[in-house]
Amino acid sequence: MKKLPKNYAGIAFSFYASAIMVLIVSGVLVALNTGVDAAYLARLGRSYLITWPIAFISLLAVRPLVVKLVAWTTGSGP
Repeated sequence: MKKLPKNYAGIAFSFYASAIMVLIVSGVLVALNTGVDAAYLARLGRSYLITWPIAFISLLAVRPLVVKLVAWTTGSGP
């Protein structure tokens, strides 16, 4: 399998992190708000499709700030 160039690491990180985080958060919130029944996965899917792009774009936007904050907090360079 062909891999992405290293300069795409931030985009790949944002893609995977947002996908996993949105699945966890949406899964919990949909279950808490509407319960787990036969239609749970359909509701989760709709929620995921709406919220994942927002989370992905948001993570891309704030990543540079987060990298600086982590460097400042840990004393390591970006």
